[in-house]
Amino acid sequence: MTRIVAVGAGFGGFHCLRTLQRLLPRNAAELVVVNPKDYHLYTPLLPHVAGGRVHPASVAVSLRTLKRTRFVRGSVVDADLDGKTITVRDPMGRHHEMNWDRLVLAPGAVTRIFDIPGLKEHAHGFKTITEAVYLFDRVLANLDMAASTQDAAEKEALTTFIVVGAGLAGAEYVAQARRLAAAANPHLTTRWILLDMADSVMPQLGGDLPDKALKALRSEGIEVRLGMSVKEVTADSATFTDGTRVPCRLLVWTAGVSASPLMGRLGLPTDRGRLVVNAEMRVPGYTDVFALGDAAAVPDLTGEPGAICGQTAQHAMRQGPALARNIAASLGRGEARPYRHHDLGMVADLGGFKGVASPLHVPLVGLPAKAVASAYHLMSLESLSNQARLASDWFMHALTRPAPTSFGLVTDSHAALTAAEQLGIYPADKPSSGGGADARAKAKQDGQAQHGGAKASSSGSSSAKSKPKAHQATG
Repeated sequence: MTRIVAVGAGFGGFHCLRTLQRLLPRNAAELVVVNPKDYHLYTPLLPHVAGGRVHPASVAVSLRTLKRTRFVRGSVVDADLDGKTITVRDPMGRHHEMNWDRLVLAPGAVTRIFDIPGLKEHAHGFKTITEAVYLFDRVLANLDMAASTQDAAEKEALTTFIVVGAGLAGAEYVAQARRLAAAANPHLTTRWILLDMADSVMPQLGGDLPDKALKALRSEGIEVRLGMSVKEVTADSATFTDGTRVPCRLLVWTAGVSASPLMGRLGLPTDRGRLVVNAEMRVPGYTDVFALGDAAAVPDLTGEPGAICGQTAQHAMRQGPALARNIAASLGRGEARPYRHHDLGMVADLGGFKGVASPLHVPLVGLPAKAVASAYHLMSLESLSNQARLASDWFMHALTRPAPTSFGLVTDSHAALTAAEQLGIYPADKPSSGGGADARAKAKQDGQAQHGGAKASSSGSSSAKSKPKAHQATG
């Protein structure tokens, strides 16, 4: 039986498998997903988790809802495309190989890290449940310590929070976290600073919506500093690029993403770190290897010549079903078609009754925008139980205004920027997991020779060519 293996259960991989289950009869193929966690994470709602409005379980859709797909817990750290094997690292750190007949590469993206002194050691990312839960606890812990200290300098550092990156993730997080702090201790003055090198917040909004979003954030007392970032981070301060040093005990880094490091280990051409594919999401030179989502440079046929699709949830959610149809076509069922999308706009929830949205390019602000954003997220969750949980979370939070409670479940070491996203699992040398190691090395050398030694870039989604148009999320 044909084995179809999906690497990653982000938006692209998850939706591809859901559609394959519908398109293919049970005896047509064996479906397998390899993922480090047993859930698909709905990342656009991580700000709500970090702000205490939504329970983490509400945004984690169990992979067991994919009834016809076999789940393998682990991370793919290497792939031999010629030998049709992947190397899987299990939770115990052991490596084993798995065969495949069709391979779907959807490992998503990781936080883009710059060579800024102290960044890796002292900043925290915002792409996983681990990080969201940690940030919720950490804000409350800082406030509790600030309330009990008599040291003015220490209190200032504990009550100052810096977020770098004014895209959707950063802007929504700072808005939700500020409200969390106000609810936890309304008598304690806190300072929230949002930085970005761009000249506007959430530029993907288009029109005058970025200016309205900026006004909404500043009306909440959030200091938004544009054209600026950090040049050094320590345990108790951050120095901005204009030379300003600000005492701070918590800095959140949301300044873009880069494709999974796996893409750079394949010896194939990449575009800004993303694996080059054609419009049918097939890897050139391989009839049975496909890639999509944040890790793939999928051509944007609706954009300018040479443009690639943005690293957004909207793209990945649509690429999944489109790729499933193309994979089914490769098995003799239907006809393959290029991926072509129609932009539906984007949404951003800025807390309370504040929000901005452009559904079908109709600009909305305030309560109407927040209503559209809530409806979009509720409909996008691919599980009835998760939808019920989410609606209940929102309703009960609005009705009862529960006092925030910290459980301290995530340690500092587990929430470190490189640890939470497992950035250290890709060794410099290929894992020795069997006889395929030499073949993999040779395949990579051949691929580099053929394509001029193309190497992965870490530029992530900052290039204008990507043109992100929807809510940012992992593919």
